[in-house]
Amino acid sequence: MKSRMTRLIARVQKVRDELAQLLEDDDDMADLYLSRKASIATSHFDENDVEELEQLLEAYFKQSDDTLNKLTALREYIDDSEDYINIQLDNHRNNLIQLELFLTSGTIGLSIFSLVAGIFGMNLPFTWNDGHEYMFKWVVIVGGVISLFLFFMIIIYAYKRRLIGSICWKTKVE
Repeated sequence: MKSRMTRLIARVQKVRDELAQLLEDDDDMADLYLSRKASIATSHFDENDVEELEQLLEAYFKQSDDTLNKLTALREYIDDSEDYINIQLDNHRNNLIQLELFLTSGTIGLSIFSLVAGIFGMNLPFTWNDGHEYMFKWVVIVGGVISLFLFFMIIIYAYKRRLIGSICWKTKVE
């Protein structure tokens, strides 16, 4: 549609330029006056004949100029709409990036927790583990707290660096 609009504007501009060129040259307008050519009886150049043709061409010029202005305004409206759509798409893309940041932060926290729980939860005989079986519960609890703390620290860091915004703690009122 946009390329068709551009071609149409080019055609209207060409017609407008040709009409402007004809209006500037009185000899060309005199040659265009076909009624005078048909009546061979009048061999002199009549200024009124050219004025009638000039008025007719001026009306066409004004109409083509108005059409060109409307097409230009329509093209600007299309460009503005396209810019607005791109801004909306950028906004949605930013929201998806923020969501990805949250998910990645949560994944980091869970992977550290899983690593600690996996290492200390293995059934391998350790000499330092003899008589201290209750320590596994504390390691899992401390690992979970550290993972949550790390997750919240990443979120606070991202919030202070303005990497995340309205979707975290602010509610959007519409």
